[in-house]
Amino acid sequence: MDRLQAMRIFVTVVNEGSFVQAAEKLDVSPQLISKSLGQLEDHLGVRLLNRTTRRQHLTEAGSTYFARAQQVLADIDDMELQLSGLQQSARGVLRISAPVSFAIRHLAPLVCAFQKAYPEVVVDLQLNDRKVDIIEEGFDIALRIGRLESSSLIAKRIAPVRLVYCAAPDYLAQEGVPADLVALREHRYLHYSYMDESFVPSAAQVMRSNNGDVLVAAACEGAGIALQPTFIAADALRSGRLQTVLSEFEPEPIALYAIFAHRQLLASKVRAFLDFIDGYFGDPPYWDSY
Repeated sequence: MDRLQAMRIFVTVVNEGSFVQAAEKLDVSPQLISKSLGQLEDHLGVRLLNRTTRRQHLTEAGSTYFARAQQVLADIDDMELQLSGLQQSARGVLRISAPVSFAIRHLAPLVCAFQKAYPEVVVDLQLNDRKVDIIEEGFDIALRIGRLESSSLIAKRIAPVRLVYCAAPDYLAQEGVPADLVALREHRYLHYSYMDESFVPSAAQVMRSNNGDVLVAAACEGAGIALQPTFIAADALRSGRLQTVLSEFEPEPIALYAIFAHRQLLASKVRAFLDFIDGYFGDPPYWDSY
């Protein structure tokens, strides 16, 4: 028995849903499909599929074997692609989801440089601050900022992200500079809707928004104190329209991550982008040089 061929046949049967469809996919006879699966089950000593005249269902052992078999086959295919040089020929549509403010401020140069390096890749960049379901919504990569929850997806850390408390000099001259987080209760606070609740101080929220640029602009107008990432606030801090406060109470840095599906689904266009973005912004990133 060719174990690799049997493994590929089994995975194809599961993906196609029937012996007949798998046989058509692999251009072999249904009898060969049945014989190969029988030999594989005999070799493993377990039943992988419960079969009836109309359908089949994975057993518990079959589900485990299917997941591992997919990975093994994907690794083999990936190795062959790299050895043949095809891994360099990234092509197709690369769908990326990214946070609005970060993408507007920092992604255009990266995407343009990437497409110069990989001219056969079309980038479909969709901006959204919510956490998209990359599999259900058909994204290859999602860029996310924050602290990641446990997930079956793969996360690649791209760059650290600092959060700073900041306010306009005129506001601080009028209302005073808070000495600690408790003192924020006496101040006007501009709250980002998606902010991790552990970062939210006990302050009077006078404005809420799901967009950080709006909150930074409001802070520049003297509306109150905001807690915002430096990739948004750096320009205003550099020009003096904002200044940082409570530096000793600055939250631990979070990070920008690239989220993608299990590496068994990693196409050359995805791998190329992940390699390209790795280290692109620097560590510390260039926006922290204000």
